[in-house]
Amino acid sequence: MDRERAVPRLRALRRPRHRRAARGLPGRAARVKPTRVTNRVRALRFEHDEMTQAQLAEHLGVTRQTVIAIEQGRYSPSLEMAFQIAKVFGVPLDDVFAYPEDER
Repeated sequence: MDRERAVPRLRALRRPRHRRAARGLPGRAARVKPTRVTNRVRALRFEHDEMTQAQLAEHLGVTRQTVIAIEQGRYSPSLEMAFQIAKVFGVPLDDVFAYPEDER
């Protein structure tokens, strides 16, 4: 009888079998193809009184992790967010983001 009671307890202690994704970004287990779009977000932050990632995230209404992913090229922001980033720094959109020419 004690064994029957122990089995459900062990099942309750197991981890869930699914991974939850962070809000706005894929889970760590997912393979994300790096984007070809390059950006100057990090450089612009330092040119503007060394703005922190947290400060930029607050301006944009996103998490600091999202800003990190954008800077590292692991996440391409939406068109609206791209315009917001350019507006924060007071520069045209093409001063922040660039798409390389095809090398054919």
